[in-house]
Amino acid sequence: MSATFTLAAELRTDTGKGASRRLRHENRVPAIIYGSDKEPAMLTLRHDDIFHACADEAFFSHILTIEYDGKSEQVIIKDMQRHPAKIQIMHADFQRIDADHALHVNVPIHFLNEDSSVGVKGGGIVSHEMTEIEVSCLPKDLPEFIEVDMVHLDVGDSIHLTDIVLPEGVSSVILMQGEGHDQAVAAIHMPRGEKIEDETEVATDADAEEGKEEE
Repeated sequence: MSATFTLAAELRTDTGKGASRRLRHENRVPAIIYGSDKEPAMLTLRHDDIFHACADEAFFSHILTIEYDGKSEQVIIKDMQRHPAKIQIMHADFQRIDADHALHVNVPIHFLNEDSSVGVKGGGIVSHEMTEIEVSCLPKDLPEFIEVDMVHLDVGDSIHLTDIVLPEGVSSVILMQGEGHDQAVAAIHMPRGEKIEDETEVATDADAEEGKEEE
């Protein structure tokens, strides 16, 4: 995990919708830290700090450091509320981590060699069925992303969760649920226009043959 994220925060005592509205008018984001059998900490963060951090996808799959009240805590982000119409973060939830307890985190997928894959060279297009994988692992094993190599995928082929080799110590939460939960991650198929064109040609040939028989 190469990236590091540290956010400065302040404790807040006022709670409720009115207090949260006032904070947002001051360009601050109400937040909470919970977990590890400790009392929740009600915080505020500068909106610009967390907004710029969110521009990096790694922010959502990394262990973060939040500094407040003369101490720092290691956390992961569990939930973030955004304004439905404005470019504004409304609230953030952080969970404390414990080095001895597994985390459940959504980790982004990085698809490799799509343009050079067998199927794309043959005219196919890639469809991403998933863009992230929920994994379970200890904090020390948390990956920044999961790589999926598409180079050998042909038209009509797909990659499933069971085809992906996860880093040591990392497990797929979905696959942990047992058989029947294997899901497609990506596939290559021909564009719809190509299929329609082929079907049209077949229909035209059939009509031609039928016309000959009538003659």
